[in-house]
Amino acid sequence: MKYGFKKHLSPHFPSQIIVDLTQLCNLACIHCPHPIFVKSSHFTGKHLDVSLHNKMIDEVAKESNGLCQYIRYTANGETLLHPQFEEIIGYAGEYSKTKINITTNGHLLDDKKIKAILDAKVDVIDISLDAFTPETYAKIRIHGDLEKVRNNILHVLSIIKEKKLPTKIIVSFVEQPHNVHEKQQFYDYWTEVGAHFVVMRELHSSAGFKAQISKKMQQNSDAEKKLRRPCMYPWERLTLAPDGMLAFCPADWKSGSHFIDFRTTTIKEAWQSEFMQKLREAHLENNYKDFPLCEKCPDWVNTKWEDDEGIMYHDVMKSLMVDDTSKKG
Repeated sequence: MKYGFKKHLSPHFPSQIIVDLTQLCNLACIHCPHPIFVKSSHFTGKHLDVSLHNKMIDEVAKESNGLCQYIRYTANGETLLHPQFEEIIGYAGEYSKTKINITTNGHLLDDKKIKAILDAKVDVIDISLDAFTPETYAKIRIHGDLEKVRNNILHVLSIIKEKKLPTKIIVSFVEQPHNVHEKQQFYDYWTEVGAHFVVMRELHSSAGFKAQISKKMQQNSDAEKKLRRPCMYPWERLTLAPDGMLAFCPADWKSGSHFIDFRTTTIKEAWQSEFMQKLREAHLENNYKDFPLCEKCPDWVNTKWEDDEGIMYHDVMKSLMVDDTSKKG
């Protein structure tokens, strides 16, 4: 069977867990739903409770048996805005027994947070930039300062090089009309200065939340509806949201994929639940009547199952991961 649990995917435990630490963000990027999200009824300004985070870390360490290949701190808010970020990342680094990835816009990478990240032996720091020149950056990443972020990244790279640390730096670029002309300059510059990977991301609709992008993607995929393939996410990852709920879609901004409260269950139980089995069946059968979020989402085209279909984030992480026996306990 082409689709299903294979390679890094397991029915016993998700291969990656997305942790959304906060609903807050310090930027208002034009391709991101956050500026709309903060005005919606779905926004509460919550931060993830530290005790729930630590519960997840403890379970990964004790129950995943190596199946959870990494924990990824990303999603709808700016990771470094959580008021207890240093405590959280320190606990993950000491106890998770797996790889750790942090996604950030880079503005808050001050000396204190850099020290906490590197002391925790975080494996990958993924910094979202989306522009090469300050003029383009100002159009895309509203309220941002490219010079500040660039200097922060160069500072981290210099520390990593000087101390010969294993932490890797990713810089990312979401291709869109305002920046497509800078794509090659962006790639060449960050490759030259020592970034370990430069990710070129496709623009997506955030599970349909960005209506204008969704409409355009839907038009492009209408002819392929009968051939729609399953999205990989239900076989690969779960998201722990700031409100303590577990969700099956990391691109969801409407809580439409939140299906169970983590306070009352475990990652393992949720992953193996009847709900998740029905969700996977819906994707395999191309019948989403019970899953409206998936039914209306055009972003399935961006998930890749086979190597010849393109590179997924798992492949990027795999290429960067260094065997660190101190995390395997």
